[in-house]
Formats: sequence, C-alpha cells, structure tokens
Amino acid sequence: MSGRNSQQVEEVVVVQPRTTHRLLQVLAGTAKRKKLLSLKGMDVRPMMEVVKGAAFGILQAAGGCPTSLRPGRWLDLYSGTGSVGIEAISRGCSAAHFVEMDPWVVSNVLQPNLEHTGFVDASVIHTARVENFLERADKLVGKDGAFDYISVTPPYMEVDYEVLMDQVAKSPAIGENTFIVVEYPSRTTMLDSCGCLEKMTDRRFGRTHLAIYGPKWAQKPRKS
Repeated sequence: MSGRNSQQVEEVVVVQPRTTHRLLQVLAGTAKRKKLLSLKGMDVRPMMEVVKGAAFGILQAAGGCPTSLRPGRWLDLYSGTGSVGIEAISRGCSAAHFVEMDPWVVSNVLQPNLEHTGFVDASVIHTARVENFLERADKLVGKDGAFDYISVTPPYMEVDYEVLMDQVAKSPAIGENTFIVVEYPSRTTMLDSCGCLEKMTDRRFGRTHLAIYGPKWAQKPRKS
C-alpha cells in the first residue's frame, strides 16, 4: 500500500448572481416606449422586437384594425419577461395570463415589469410548468374558457415542438376563434393546422421563424 496520502479534490461550482437590465421596450399602445427588465445573459431569451412587431401587425390586420388588437384575453406561455403579454395589453387586450416556471424570474423580472407598465390589475401570473398548465387549463382559467390569443415562445433547445404543439392543440385553452403565435428555430417542422385552427403565415427572421394560426374567418383568400 502506498504511503502517499490520497486527497479528494472537490469541484467548486461558482454560481454567478442573476442580474437584470432594461433593454426591451413596449413597441406600441398605451405603454409605448416603456422599458422592460430582462435578464443579462441567455437564461431567459425574449422574443426579438422585430419578430414581436411583425406578429402583432399580422394579428391586428387579421382582426380588422391595423392600429390595435381586437379585445380579448391573451395567454403568454413561457412568458419570462412578460414582454409579449404586456405588448398585448398595451395594444388592447383586456387581460393576460402569464405562465412562467421560474419563481426568481417571476419575482425579479415579470412582476416588476407589470408594475412598471401599470398592468398588474389586468394580469394573472401562473408560476407553473407550461405542460402542467395546459393539462389543467380548464380548472386554472375558470368560467372564461378558451383564450382569444396564445403566444408560444419556449427555449428552443428544451422542448419537443411536435409534442408541445400537440398538447396546445388538445388543450381547452384554445377555441375556434383563437389566434396562436409560435416562435420556433430553423430545421423545425410546423404543421399546417393546430387543432381547429389553420396556419395563416410562416415567416423567417434569420434563424428565428414565426408561425401564426387562426380561425377560418381570418384566413386570406388564396390566389388562384
């Protein structure tokens, strides 16, 4: 047996503190140009402003009002900073539900953003995994039923889009008049329908893609 003392070296993992900055802003509506908190680094990746602007432009045109959204309720899945749901309230939605699983993000980013924009009373926060929320959506949203709008902006590498969109399609959160906004990465296939809804548009912004599903009455007539 060797007389050399064996030493165990413990690996020390240094956890950097999470910090925020104000780089995002509300693009239009009653809270236009108000700055929003977001996490420094890539812990939470908010929707790019050019993509967000395009999505709301399409929804407003589909609803027949280029300057604002048709009134309704918005469901912001994987909400993170809350920038999408906040934009929706700013542009005319009566209320938004935010689903975010990280309690730190809820307390230090999402809640302060709602307070800063003055939208606390129009908001409901669900600190939960999106999968669990969708399974229990009928109980969590109560008598109000299906949402008018749903945004799906998950962390690209952490979800299986086929499984996720199938769950969205089967959820009581969507109805025949719902619009769904999906942000997804390249080399991902999005179906032409989501439940009873049909794909209205599918656009590319660099490595980011934007698909929007909507009711039949909102579809543009196809050119012959």
